[in-house]
Amino acid sequence: MELMPYLKEFATKISVGEIEIYNEASIQYELAIFLRNILRNKYKIQLERNINYFGLNKGDFLKKEMDIVIYTPDKTEKYCIELKFPTNGQYPEQMFSACKDIKFLEQLVKSGFTSCYFIMFSNDHLFYIDRGDEGIYKIFRRDKLIRGEIRKPTGRKGEVLYLNGEYKIEWQTLNQNLKYFIIEVKK
Repeated sequence: MELMPYLKEFATKISVGEIEIYNEASIQYELAIFLRNILRNKYKIQLERNINYFGLNKGDFLKKEMDIVIYTPDKTEKYCIELKFPTNGQYPEQMFSACKDIKFLEQLVKSGFTSCYFIMFSNDHLFYIDRGDEGIYKIFRRDKLIRGEIRKPTGRKGEVLYLNGEYKIEWQTLNQNLKYFIIEVKK
């Protein structure tokens, strides 16, 4: 199954005002309802599902729960969607957290998930407007490419992620105050 067209359709419904989002939980619920209406009885759609449900060892993964998981009853097809909608600034921390979510999705795909998706929404231009910054800001604002080694910019600066893939950030405008991008992680 190809989820990308459905995710883009969901974004379109936000842009035309058919679906209203105001925080990360609202996106999670609205997207799950939207997908459940489309996929009907072919797939199960669950929120905040623990990875051990799929026989995965929690100690081997960056996260323990998936925002949205979609799977066939026999679990031969499994998809995960991780969401990010930061609303309280914390730019470098939220950017690093987004990269961490993408690494988590890489781990899931390596462990047998069919494909996974990361969607980030922002109504704050400081997540996407290039101001000549370096470090993690450069990834989201100028280069718009998530790849390789990424260092935690604040707090415990010793934390380092290494992404196996290369992911292009293509900010899309939903309305004058809201942008988003989608990244697919696959084998």
